[in-house]
Amino acid sequence: MTKIDYDKALYYTIWQQWDDLIVVMVRTSDDLLAKKIKDFLSAFQTEKSTQKIIEQHERLLHYLDHAMAI
Repeated sequence: MTKIDYDKALYYTIWQQWDDLIVVMVRTSDDLLAKKIKDFLSAFQTEKSTQKIIEQHERLLHYLDHAMAI
């Protein structure tokens, strides 16, 4: 796993570049990162509840923060 995947995922999430975030999801070797991205994008696309979208967004950001700290 490279730290660059986490940097890219964080950047694309903050700036709402969903297409680029999908590319990171597909190319990363970190399965958990890919799952967190997938869960967030799925919620963003399909959920009507803003609270659920925010929850998935925070989970992704929390994982990125944790992974980058290691």
